[in-house]
Amino acid sequence: MRVDSHQHFWHYEPDRDTWITEEMSVLRRDFLADDLGSQLAAHGFDGSVAVQADQSEEETRFLLDIAKQYPFVLGVVGWVDLCAGDIEERLQYFSGFERLCGVRHVAQAEEDDFLAREDVVRGIGLLQDFNLTYDILVYAQQLPAALALVERLPDQHFVVDHAAKPRIRDGEISSWASRMRELASHTNVWCKVSGLVTEADWGGWSSEIFRPYLDVLFEAFHSDRLMFGSDWPVCGLAASYSQVVELIEDYASQLSPTDRDGLFGGNAVGFYGLQV
Repeated sequence: MRVDSHQHFWHYEPDRDTWITEEMSVLRRDFLADDLGSQLAAHGFDGSVAVQADQSEEETRFLLDIAKQYPFVLGVVGWVDLCAGDIEERLQYFSGFERLCGVRHVAQAEEDDFLAREDVVRGIGLLQDFNLTYDILVYAQQLPAALALVERLPDQHFVVDHAAKPRIRDGEISSWASRMRELASHTNVWCKVSGLVTEADWGGWSSEIFRPYLDVLFEAFHSDRLMFGSDWPVCGLAASYSQVVELIEDYASQLSPTDRDGLFGGNAVGFYGLQV
């Protein structure tokens, strides 16, 4: 199986999607399953994992509805209010949808200590009771809180989205690399090789600038805890779907066939428990 472990869908709503700024105007339109299906097929992918972009249960139901209609959407990483008083009831409700495989919160938009807060840790700690994973979406400077979280919950399965967004545009790598290695020392943590092109110069990147960052990821997490994700359609700010795939396929050419298969699908299937 070839699986794109990270993509999004949305009906663009200006009042809601304020994170899509003027310089990101290419994203100010609808992106739906029919748009993605042809991209997946063209690159030999059997399916994908749809990840939340809005902080609402309406978003979660929207993604689950798409997964019900389009079999290639193998899993959904949705959103629930992890700090709500009725969080267990909400998780019980959503666990009834077989395509829901995980939960995410846009922690990058919160205070740097958000993931270490007691109420957040408590909410995330309930996920394993419902066989749900947690996607960690943070900037590099928020990694200390992510580390505190995974240390508190050693039995919960985590995956770091977009490699914690290293500052590739600025050439910063040292502190990010150190923290990612520390995070990778916890065997309950995986990482998505995704979202890198949008952390570089959108109009002027070359494949060589990503190699030091990819070296760190493969050294720290090894090939069995890494998974490819396109971050479509957000990747379109800096690269086409084809360019994103080719960037990682080129780097992965040095890997064994088994490791490449894991990176481009097997690891996502195992981590999310996808029904394939």
